Amino acid sequence: MSAASTNSLFGMGNPLLDICAVVDKDFLDKYSLKPNDQILAEAKHKELFEELVKKFKVEYYAGGATQNSIKIAQWMIQEPHKVGTFFGCIGKDKFGDILKQKAEEVHVDAHYYEQDEEPTGTCAACITGDNRSLVANLAAANCYKKDKHLDLEENWKLVEKAKVYYIAGFFLTVSLESILKVAKHASENNKLFCMNLSAPFICQFFKDNLMQVMPYVDVLFGNETEAAAFAKEQDFDTKDIKEIVRKAQALPKDNKKRQRVVVITQGKDETVMAQSDKIETFPVVKTDPKYIVDTNGAGDAFVGGFLSELVQEKPLDQCVKAAHYAANVIIQRAGCSFPEKPDFK
Repeated sequence: MSAASTNSLFGMGNPLLDICAVVDKDFLDKYSLKPNDQILAEAKHKELFEELVKKFKVEYYAGGATQNSIKIAQWMIQEPHKVGTFFGCIGKDKFGDILKQKAEEVHVDAHYYEQDEEPTGTCAACITGDNRSLVANLAAANCYKKDKHLDLEENWKLVEKAKVYYIAGFFLTVSLESILKVAKHASENNKLFCMNLSAPFICQFFKDNLMQVMPYVDVLFGNETEAAAFAKEQDFDTKDIKEIVRKAQALPKDNKKRQRVVVITQGKDETVMAQSDKIETFPVVKTDPKYIVDTNGAGDAFVGGFLSELVQEKPLDQCVKAAHYAANVIIQRAGCSFPEKPDFK
Protein backbone atom coordinates (compact mmCIF):
# COMPACT_ATOMS: atom_id res chain seq x y z
CA MET A 1 0.00 0.00 0.00
CA SER A 2 1.35 3.40 -0.92
CA ALA A 3 1.47 6.23 1.59
CA ALA A 4 0.31 9.64 0.45
CA SER A 5 2.92 11.91 -1.09
CA THR A 6 3.06 15.68 -1.58
CA ASN A 7 0.72 16.99 -4.31
CA SER A 8 -0.67 13.51 -5.01
CA LEU A 9 -4.27 14.74 -4.60
CA PHE A 10 -5.47 17.57 -6.85
CA GLY A 11 -8.63 19.65 -6.48
CA MET A 12 -9.96 22.56 -8.51
CA GLY A 13 -13.08 24.56 -7.73
CA ASN A 14 -14.69 27.66 -6.26
CA PRO A 15 -12.69 28.91 -3.27
CA LEU A 16 -14.86 30.76 -0.77
CA LEU A 17 -13.89 32.34 2.51
CA ASP A 18 -16.42 31.04 5.03
CA ILE A 19 -17.37 33.76 7.50
CA CYS A 20 -19.24 32.25 10.45
CA ALA A 21 -20.98 34.18 13.19
CA VAL A 22 -23.81 33.79 15.68
CA VAL A 23 -26.35 36.45 14.71
CA ASP A 24 -29.76 37.62 15.97
CA LYS A 25 -33.19 37.42 14.40
CA ASP A 26 -33.06 41.11 13.46
CA PHE A 27 -30.04 40.47 11.28
CA LEU A 28 -31.83 37.61 9.47
CA ASP A 29 -34.94 39.77 9.04
CA LYS A 30 -32.96 42.72 7.73
CA TYR A 31 -31.62 40.59 4.86
CA SER A 32 -34.85 38.48 4.59
CA LEU A 33 -33.01 35.24 5.37
CA LYS A 34 -34.62 32.01 6.53
CA PRO A 35 -33.01 30.48 9.66
CA ASN A 36 -32.00 27.33 7.76
CA ASP A 37 -31.22 27.87 4.11
CA GLN A 38 -28.58 28.00 1.37
CA ILE A 39 -28.85 30.81 -1.14
CA LEU A 40 -26.72 32.78 -3.58
CA ALA A 41 -26.24 36.43 -2.67
CA GLU A 42 -28.36 38.96 -4.52
CA ALA A 43 -28.06 42.75 -4.75
CA LYS A 44 -29.94 43.15 -1.44
CA HIS A 45 -27.21 41.15 0.35
CA LYS A 46 -24.39 43.44 -0.81
CA GLU A 47 -23.76 44.99 2.63
CA LEU A 48 -24.33 41.73 4.56
CA PHE A 49 -20.73 40.49 4.53
CA GLU A 50 -19.14 43.70 5.81
CA GLU A 51 -21.88 44.15 8.41
CA LEU A 52 -21.39 40.59 9.64
CA VAL A 53 -17.68 41.25 10.19
CA LYS A 54 -18.28 44.65 11.89
CA LYS A 55 -21.17 43.68 14.10
CA PHE A 56 -20.52 40.12 15.25
CA LYS A 57 -17.65 37.94 16.43
CA VAL A 58 -16.66 36.05 13.28
CA GLU A 59 -14.55 32.99 12.54
CA TYR A 60 -12.96 32.42 9.15
CA TYR A 61 -12.43 29.11 7.32
CA ALA A 62 -11.10 28.15 3.90
CA GLY A 63 -14.31 26.99 2.22
CA GLY A 64 -16.10 26.10 -0.98
CA ALA A 65 -17.09 22.49 -1.73
CA THR A 66 -13.92 21.19 -3.41
CA GLN A 67 -11.53 23.05 -1.11
CA ASN A 68 -13.45 21.63 1.89
CA SER A 69 -12.99 18.08 0.61
CA ILE A 70 -9.27 18.61 -0.05
CA LYS A 71 -8.69 20.08 3.43
CA ILE A 72 -10.59 17.19 5.09
CA ALA A 73 -8.50 14.68 3.13
CA GLN A 74 -5.34 16.47 4.28
CA TRP A 75 -6.58 16.44 7.90
CA MET A 76 -7.29 12.70 7.72
CA ILE A 77 -3.81 12.01 6.27
CA GLN A 78 -1.96 14.46 8.60
CA GLU A 79 1.55 13.80 7.28
CA PRO A 80 3.09 14.76 4.94
CA HIS A 81 1.63 18.24 4.64
CA LYS A 82 0.49 19.49 1.23
CA VAL A 83 -0.73 16.14 -0.05
CA GLY A 84 -3.63 18.17 -1.45
CA THR A 85 -3.14 20.81 -4.14
CA PHE A 86 -5.97 23.24 -4.82
CA PHE A 87 -6.60 25.65 -7.73
CA GLY A 88 -9.28 28.34 -7.85
CA CYS A 89 -9.75 32.06 -8.35
CA ILE A 90 -9.70 34.79 -5.67
CA GLY A 91 -9.49 38.58 -5.55
CA LYS A 92 -6.51 40.71 -4.57
CA ASP A 93 -8.09 41.86 -1.32
CA LYS A 94 -8.29 41.43 2.46
CA PHE A 95 -10.56 38.37 2.27
CA GLY A 96 -8.20 36.83 -0.31
CA ASP A 97 -5.28 37.28 2.09
CA ILE A 98 -7.25 35.65 4.92
CA LEU A 99 -8.21 32.75 2.62
CA LYS A 100 -4.54 32.14 1.70
CA GLN A 101 -3.62 32.13 5.38
CA LYS A 102 -6.48 29.74 6.27
CA ALA A 103 -5.54 27.29 3.49
CA GLU A 104 -1.95 27.36 4.76
CA GLU A 105 -3.09 26.68 8.34
CA VAL A 106 -4.79 23.43 7.22
CA HIS A 107 -1.68 22.46 5.17
CA VAL A 108 -3.35 22.58 1.75
CA ASP A 109 -1.05 23.62 -1.11
CA ALA A 110 -3.36 26.29 -2.56
CA HIS A 111 -2.30 28.03 -5.75
CA TYR A 112 -4.92 30.67 -6.45
CA TYR A 113 -5.37 32.63 -9.63
CA GLU A 114 -5.50 36.19 -8.30
CA GLN A 115 -7.30 38.91 -10.26
CA ASP A 116 -8.59 42.36 -9.36
CA GLU A 117 -11.86 42.59 -11.29
CA GLU A 118 -13.96 40.71 -8.72
CA PRO A 119 -13.59 40.41 -4.93
CA THR A 120 -12.77 37.09 -3.24
CA GLY A 121 -15.80 34.80 -3.01
CA THR A 122 -17.36 34.57 0.43
CA CYS A 123 -19.96 32.47 2.19
CA ALA A 124 -21.66 33.97 5.22
CA ALA A 125 -22.87 31.41 7.72
CA CYS A 126 -25.38 33.18 9.95
CA ILE A 127 -26.00 30.98 12.96
CA THR A 128 -29.10 31.21 15.17
CA GLY A 129 -29.46 28.40 17.70
CA ASP A 130 -29.18 25.10 15.80
CA ASN A 131 -29.86 26.78 12.47
CA ARG A 132 -27.51 28.10 9.84
CA SER A 133 -28.43 30.42 7.02
CA LEU A 134 -25.80 30.32 4.28
CA VAL A 135 -25.38 33.16 1.81
CA ALA A 136 -22.74 32.59 -0.86
CA ASN A 137 -21.27 35.30 -3.06
CA LEU A 138 -19.17 33.50 -5.70
CA ALA A 139 -17.66 36.73 -7.10
CA ALA A 140 -14.01 35.94 -8.01
CA ALA A 141 -14.66 32.17 -7.90
CA ASN A 142 -16.54 32.62 -11.18
CA CYS A 143 -13.50 34.18 -12.87
CA TYR A 144 -11.13 31.21 -13.13
CA LYS A 145 -9.33 31.16 -16.50
CA LYS A 146 -7.64 28.11 -17.99
CA ASP A 147 -5.17 30.11 -20.11
CA LYS A 148 -4.28 32.48 -17.25
CA HIS A 149 -3.60 29.78 -14.65
CA LEU A 150 -4.07 26.07 -15.42
CA ASP A 151 -2.03 26.25 -18.65
CA LEU A 152 0.98 27.92 -16.99
CA GLU A 153 3.91 25.51 -16.93
CA GLU A 154 4.56 25.64 -13.16
CA ASN A 155 0.85 25.01 -12.44
CA TRP A 156 0.42 22.22 -14.97
CA LYS A 157 3.44 20.47 -13.41
CA LEU A 158 1.43 20.26 -10.16
CA VAL A 159 -1.46 18.69 -12.07
CA GLU A 160 0.91 16.12 -13.56
CA LYS A 161 2.27 15.26 -10.08
CA ALA A 162 -1.15 14.15 -8.86
CA LYS A 163 -2.59 10.65 -9.10
CA VAL A 164 -6.11 11.37 -7.84
CA TYR A 165 -8.21 14.34 -9.05
CA TYR A 166 -11.41 15.73 -7.55
CA ILE A 167 -13.66 18.48 -8.88
CA ALA A 168 -17.15 19.24 -7.53
CA GLY A 169 -19.91 19.71 -10.08
CA PHE A 170 -20.26 23.38 -9.10
CA PHE A 171 -17.13 24.17 -11.14
CA LEU A 172 -18.98 23.10 -14.32
CA THR A 173 -20.62 26.54 -14.18
CA VAL A 174 -17.21 28.27 -14.20
CA SER A 175 -14.66 26.57 -16.46
CA LEU A 176 -15.66 23.47 -18.39
CA GLU A 177 -12.47 23.68 -20.48
CA SER A 178 -10.29 23.51 -17.35
CA ILE A 179 -12.17 20.45 -16.08
CA LEU A 180 -11.87 18.70 -19.44
CA LYS A 181 -8.13 19.34 -19.66
CA VAL A 182 -7.56 17.78 -16.22
CA ALA A 183 -10.05 14.93 -16.84
CA LYS A 184 -8.44 13.97 -20.15
CA HIS A 185 -4.98 14.03 -18.57
CA ALA A 186 -6.20 11.64 -15.86
CA SER A 187 -7.84 9.32 -18.39
CA GLU A 188 -4.84 9.22 -20.75
CA ASN A 189 -2.48 8.43 -17.87
CA ASN A 190 -4.76 5.91 -16.14
CA LYS A 191 -5.10 8.09 -13.03
CA LEU A 192 -8.29 8.52 -11.00
CA PHE A 193 -10.66 11.38 -11.86
CA CYS A 194 -13.46 11.95 -9.35
CA MET A 195 -16.48 14.21 -9.63
CA ASN A 196 -19.52 15.16 -7.58
CA LEU A 197 -23.03 15.83 -8.87
CA SER A 198 -23.06 18.58 -6.18
CA ALA A 199 -26.64 19.87 -6.59
CA PRO A 200 -29.85 19.05 -8.47
CA PHE A 201 -29.52 22.28 -10.51
CA ILE A 202 -26.16 21.06 -11.90
CA CYS A 203 -27.84 17.86 -13.16
CA GLN A 204 -30.68 19.91 -14.68
CA PHE A 205 -29.27 23.17 -16.04
CA PHE A 206 -25.64 22.18 -16.67
CA LYS A 207 -26.48 18.74 -18.01
CA ASP A 208 -24.56 19.24 -21.28
CA ASN A 209 -21.39 20.28 -19.45
CA LEU A 210 -21.76 17.41 -17.00
CA MET A 211 -22.20 14.85 -19.76
CA GLN A 212 -19.13 16.14 -21.62
CA VAL A 213 -17.06 15.29 -18.53
CA MET A 214 -18.85 12.05 -17.58
CA PRO A 215 -16.84 9.74 -19.92
CA TYR A 216 -13.70 10.63 -17.92
CA VAL A 217 -15.23 10.13 -14.47
CA ASP A 218 -13.78 7.14 -12.56
CA VAL A 219 -15.52 7.87 -9.25
CA LEU A 220 -18.86 9.69 -9.17
CA PHE A 221 -20.25 11.04 -5.87
CA GLY A 222 -23.68 12.39 -5.03
CA ASN A 223 -26.50 12.29 -2.51
CA GLU A 224 -29.99 10.86 -2.93
CA THR A 225 -31.64 14.11 -4.12
CA GLU A 226 -28.89 14.75 -6.68
CA ALA A 227 -29.07 11.12 -7.83
CA ALA A 228 -32.85 11.46 -8.33
CA ALA A 229 -32.40 14.67 -10.37
CA PHE A 230 -29.64 13.02 -12.42
CA ALA A 231 -31.77 9.92 -13.10
CA LYS A 232 -34.69 12.09 -14.23
CA GLU A 233 -32.54 14.14 -16.62
CA GLN A 234 -30.93 10.98 -18.02
CA ASP A 235 -34.30 9.24 -18.55
CA PHE A 236 -33.24 6.33 -16.32
CA ASP A 237 -36.94 5.72 -15.65
CA THR A 238 -36.37 4.61 -12.05
CA LYS A 239 -36.35 6.11 -8.56
CA ASP A 240 -34.59 3.12 -7.02
CA ILE A 241 -31.16 4.26 -5.78
CA LYS A 242 -29.47 0.93 -6.52
CA GLU A 243 -30.82 0.98 -10.04
CA ILE A 244 -29.71 4.62 -10.53
CA VAL A 245 -26.21 3.73 -9.30
CA ARG A 246 -26.05 0.78 -11.70
CA LYS A 247 -27.19 2.88 -14.67
CA ALA A 248 -24.79 5.74 -13.85
CA GLN A 249 -21.96 3.22 -13.67
CA ALA A 250 -22.87 1.88 -17.13
CA LEU A 251 -22.69 5.26 -18.90
CA PRO A 252 -19.97 5.44 -21.63
CA LYS A 253 -16.42 5.66 -20.31
CA ASP A 254 -13.21 6.74 -22.03
CA ASN A 255 -10.59 4.82 -20.00
CA LYS A 256 -11.56 1.15 -20.35
CA LYS A 257 -8.86 0.01 -17.88
CA ARG A 258 -11.02 1.10 -14.96
CA GLN A 259 -14.71 0.52 -14.40
CA ARG A 260 -16.54 3.50 -12.97
CA VAL A 261 -17.32 3.54 -9.25
CA VAL A 262 -20.52 5.35 -8.17
CA VAL A 263 -21.08 6.35 -4.54
CA ILE A 264 -24.41 7.79 -3.38
CA THR A 265 -25.04 8.92 0.20
CA GLN A 266 -28.50 9.11 1.77
CA GLY A 267 -28.06 11.18 4.93
CA LYS A 268 -28.53 8.90 7.93
CA ASP A 269 -29.50 5.98 5.68
CA GLU A 270 -27.02 3.58 4.14
CA THR A 271 -24.51 4.62 1.48
CA VAL A 272 -24.82 2.77 -1.84
CA MET A 273 -21.78 1.98 -4.00
CA ALA A 274 -21.37 0.34 -7.39
CA GLN A 275 -17.95 -1.19 -7.92
CA SER A 276 -17.00 -3.76 -10.56
CA ASP A 277 -20.20 -5.79 -11.07
CA LYS A 278 -21.72 -5.49 -7.64
CA ILE A 279 -23.82 -3.00 -5.71
CA GLU A 280 -22.90 -2.72 -2.04
CA THR A 281 -24.48 -0.86 0.86
CA PHE A 282 -22.71 0.54 3.92
CA PRO A 283 -24.51 1.65 7.10
CA VAL A 284 -23.47 5.11 8.33
CA VAL A 285 -22.06 5.77 11.80
CA LYS A 286 -25.00 6.29 14.16
CA THR A 287 -25.05 9.60 16.00
CA ASP A 288 -27.42 10.69 18.74
CA PRO A 289 -29.35 13.64 17.21
CA LYS A 290 -28.57 15.75 20.28
CA TYR A 291 -24.89 15.78 19.25
CA ILE A 292 -25.58 16.95 15.70
CA VAL A 293 -24.60 20.60 15.45
CA ASP A 294 -24.75 21.24 11.73
CA THR A 295 -25.08 18.93 8.73
CA ASN A 296 -23.67 21.46 6.25
CA GLY A 297 -20.35 20.25 4.95
CA ALA A 298 -21.21 16.60 5.67
CA GLY A 299 -21.11 15.77 1.95
CA ASP A 300 -17.79 17.57 1.45
CA ALA A 301 -16.39 15.76 4.49
CA PHE A 302 -17.62 12.40 3.19
CA VAL A 303 -15.72 12.97 -0.07
CA GLY A 304 -12.63 14.21 1.80
CA GLY A 305 -12.53 11.08 3.96
CA PHE A 306 -12.98 8.88 0.88
CA LEU A 307 -10.19 10.67 -1.02
CA SER A 308 -7.79 10.42 1.94
CA GLU A 309 -7.79 6.61 1.61
CA LEU A 310 -8.15 6.51 -2.19
CA VAL A 311 -4.94 8.51 -2.66
CA GLN A 312 -3.20 5.92 -0.44
CA GLU A 313 -4.53 3.12 -2.68
CA LYS A 314 -6.65 1.57 0.07
CA PRO A 315 -9.58 -0.75 -0.80
CA LEU A 316 -12.87 0.97 -1.61
CA ASP A 317 -14.71 -0.31 1.46
CA GLN A 318 -11.99 1.31 3.57
CA CYS A 319 -12.53 4.56 1.60
CA VAL A 320 -16.25 4.47 2.51
CA LYS A 321 -15.42 3.76 6.16
CA ALA A 322 -13.13 6.82 6.27
CA ALA A 323 -15.79 8.87 4.47
CA HIS A 324 -18.42 7.97 7.08
CA TYR A 325 -15.98 8.74 9.89
CA ALA A 326 -15.12 12.21 8.49
CA ALA A 327 -18.78 13.12 7.89
CA ASN A 328 -19.64 12.01 11.43
CA VAL A 329 -16.96 14.29 12.91
CA ILE A 330 -18.07 17.30 10.85
CA ILE A 331 -21.79 17.12 11.72
CA GLN A 332 -20.91 17.38 15.42
CA ARG A 333 -19.14 20.72 14.87
CA ALA A 334 -20.09 24.13 13.51
CA GLY A 335 -19.08 24.67 9.89
CA CYS A 336 -16.59 22.51 8.05
CA SER A 337 -14.15 22.44 10.98
CA PHE A 338 -12.41 19.59 12.77
CA PRO A 339 -10.36 18.74 15.86
CA GLU A 340 -6.57 18.81 15.64
CA LYS A 341 -6.20 15.12 14.85
CA PRO A 342 -8.52 12.37 13.61
CA ASP A 343 -8.82 9.12 15.59
CA PHE A 344 -9.78 7.05 12.56
CA LYS A 345 -8.54 3.47 12.59
